[in-house]
Amino acid sequence: MAVTLTESAARHIAAQLQRRGKGVGLRLGVRTSGCSGFAYQIDFAEQTDPADAAFESHGVKVFIDPKSLPFLEGTELDFVREGLNEGFKFNNPNVTASCGCGESFSV
Repeated sequence: MAVTLTESAARHIAAQLQRRGKGVGLRLGVRTSGCSGFAYQIDFAEQTDPADAAFESHGVKVFIDPKSLPFLEGTELDFVREGLNEGFKFNNPNVTASCGCGESFSV
């Protein structure tokens, strides 16, 4: 299974990478945190790591460390604007529950 980006997410990430002037793509991961168990990590990838799983979606490369991959397989990352708020939204089919504040999830 792959991790994919919507066109909106890919456009936003590509624009941010161009603005930064460096980076090879997006790095996604999970860490233990919050009341439900796990939280998403998102950052720019400055370089590739041979151990990472690598995906490309709408021309943007996405890198995921091997420990995070089972929690993120099949995930679609979207970038949404709702009123004055904007941000990434994870559409993760592995999630069985999430906390009320939306910051953490369980699988």
